Amino acid sequence: MAARHRANPLALAVLACLLERPMHPYEISTTLRTRGKHESIKLNYGSLYTVVDGLARRELITATETERAGRRPERTVYALTDAGRRELSDWLAELLREPAKEFTQFEAALSLMACLPPDDVAPLLTERADQIEYELVQGDAIHDLAVKQGVPRLFLIEYEYRRALRVAELEWVRELAGEIAAGVMPGVAQWRAFHDGADPFAEVPTEPR
Repeated sequence: MAARHRANPLALAVLACLLERPMHPYEISTTLRTRGKHESIKLNYGSLYTVVDGLARRELITATETERAGRRPERTVYALTDAGRRELSDWLAELLREPAKEFTQFEAALSLMACLPPDDVAPLLTERADQIEYELVQGDAIHDLAVKQGVPRLFLIEYEYRRALRVAELEWVRELAGEIAAGVMPGVAQWRAFHDGADPFAEVPTEPR
């Protein structure tokens, strides 16, 4: 698969599932959800079938049989090809090795937050921090239960990464919200002046330290 086809992590997850054994798309989806992979990889049935069709067209997976259970519709079982094994290995190695620029929605919002008054932004950021704290409590409870049940760290490692990012974000967001609320963030006086209808480039009082 050319690099231009490596944009959707769901395709990588499909290849990983089929590395274990042949499966039909519904079983792939169930396996990913049961293992909590939908927390790290965006998953829905429509996009899954589209991904499976694309992988089949590129001969990274191949249909091996069609099965039917009772009155349910026929389901096509897919297996990984040799090319698919190589692609899984190469793609995964690339993602682990090479940092990539990821365009998150929060970063986009931060880049445009000056469009809102600072007195609105500070409480919004505080609300975000509160939600992150709640998310961490919930996530830690689920993680701790999995550890007690004997799930190896290898299969929980993505939560460790996600948690580290959230903890760092929580600390940074709390600090930023506090600086904006206290008016000590550099440029906040001009920011407030803009939303008050004044000239943001006019001389403004020295910001408190």
